Amino acid sequence: MRIYLTHCSAKKDDSLKDSNREVPPDVLYTAKPTQRFMSKCKQKGVEWAIFSDLYGVWFPDVRHRWYEKDPSKVTEQGFRTLLLDFDAKLHQYDDIWFYCNPGRFHPLYKRLLSESSLTERIARFTHIRDIV
Repeated sequence: MRIYLTHCSAKKDDSLKDSNREVPPDVLYTAKPTQRFMSKCKQKGVEWAIFSDLYGVWFPDVRHRWYEKDPSKVTEQGFRTLLLDFDAKLHQYDDIWFYCNPGRFHPLYKRLLSESSLTERIARFTHIRDIV
């Protein structure tokens, strides 16, 4: 079983900022690369999720509120929490494909992928066309 993931983006729908409205990730994140990733996954009918600096692995059927969390501000304890969440939510997948935009791939995500107990199952890819 395979899942595709990518990291969150700073660009979000700011109309949600001061609301208490909870939305799925494809409504919150507005950055073009993130939108292209989600659209391609939906088009191909594959399982996907976003890795959020606050919420961890965020599946498309889950709703959360608007938030602001810079990956540079994640503490060591916060990282440990995110790592445990990543491993717990993705342990049932044989293949974990993580979409990386090399120009915007924060060291937090590199560390997450290398320290995960699932690291042997993780493949990084850089082209949306590789979503099949």
